[in-house]
Amino acid sequence: MDPVLRPQRRESDRLLPADPALRSIARDLYARVADAPIISPHGHVPAAMLDADTPFPDPAALFVTSDHYVTRLLHASGVPLDALGLGRETVAPRSIWRTLAEHWHEFAGTASQLWLEQELREVLGITEELGPESADRIFDAIDRRLQEPAFRPRALFDEFDIAVLATTDDPLDDLDAHERLANSSLRGRVVPTFRPDGYLDPDADGFSERVQALLGADQAPSTFAGYLTALEGRRAHFRARGAVSADHGVLEPLALDLDAGEAERLFAEVLRGTAGAADRRRFRGHMLFQMARMSVEDGLVMTVHAGVLRNHSTATRRAFGPDTGHDIPIPTSFVEGLRPVLERWGLRPDFHLVLFTVDETTFSRELAPLAGFYPAVYIGAPWWFLDAPHAMARFRSAVTETAGFYRTSGFIDDTRAFLSIPARHDTARRADAAFLAGLVAEDRITIATAERVADDLVGAIPRTAFKL
Repeated sequence: MDPVLRPQRRESDRLLPADPALRSIARDLYARVADAPIISPHGHVPAAMLDADTPFPDPAALFVTSDHYVTRLLHASGVPLDALGLGRETVAPRSIWRTLAEHWHEFAGTASQLWLEQELREVLGITEELGPESADRIFDAIDRRLQEPAFRPRALFDEFDIAVLATTDDPLDDLDAHERLANSSLRGRVVPTFRPDGYLDPDADGFSERVQALLGADQAPSTFAGYLTALEGRRAHFRARGAVSADHGVLEPLALDLDAGEAERLFAEVLRGTAGAADRRRFRGHMLFQMARMSVEDGLVMTVHAGVLRNHSTATRRAFGPDTGHDIPIPTSFVEGLRPVLERWGLRPDFHLVLFTVDETTFSRELAPLAGFYPAVYIGAPWWFLDAPHAMARFRSAVTETAGFYRTSGFIDDTRAFLSIPARHDTARRADAAFLAGLVAEDRITIATAERVADDLVGAIPRTAFKL
């Protein structure tokens, strides 16, 4: 296999400060961690892909159709989603790739461009710039590389030096693929993550059917107590297969501690589909509280990804389904909504609550003060619309003076695009090296401290936050 990532990566000063003195410090800090193993404690790469180890599909499916970062910007530029293979009609992969190439200049300055160009150059060895004239040559070159054994998923998993990769899984998944991977020749760990959103939110498609399936799988009665017992049983199944965390994607970070009678009433109504909007909201809030209780009891790290209004375009959802690029952030507040959880368990250092936001105004106003006091709270890394170089710098500037580095989660790639994992982690390592270099140059920390923090940001910090 050609050298893929590490030999070429160090030759570039990409994302390091332009000032020569700062760049020199940042370059040395980055060099310390450039080759460090990757810890990816939250993402969406399916375990089945690594288990089957089948070749990746064509370039369009790998880099365009499955990446909503790419399809949403192409759509904004006037490209219909059905021209990208998201509709009912089959579209030739080469045609989709040519469409990307025609619009590639419109991605200038975006994180998508940064990641995709790094994947092409440093993983696939393709150095020609993408454009209409080069589209077919690059498509053919990628297609050839993807057929090579060295570019199968398991080979790349080892080449990327992934120490830990967490998937995101349905509570009723049997997790057999994880068990097989645990007994395979992979050098790193692949662990499941418990993601129960569709079983907790009455507004989720198929909620009642999911809950009935959950109760049936555990042979639990159709009562609120039976429902909780069934959820606890599935969490135990995940823990037995190596899970370290439970993830919750919520619009509103609201936790409510309700009495047993009201909880039973709400459960019956949401299951029948007769609960009004206010009661559905209260049920969601109580279930987030119950998930916190379960994390305290079973030790799974609780991560909360809040503040994204899913499927903003009704017409697009009707035509193309969910998760097709029209999820939009909204203003989000954590302090009051999560107070019942923190009043009950926030002082317990064995309870780990990692909070993610796409509302930057909460970084210094809410998340840093919360993590700067409560032993249970960690600040999640910049996520989704914020996992880009300038946003990472703003994040560090906003939270460090209050909470420091050690109350954060370490970088989270949160990706479905397997080939982008090293590019995304490399971006974070460069951004952190640049930020630390600034603190050294300002004589706020010593170089020895900066070196320790740089090392810990890719090792001890995520391992601590996620109990690895």
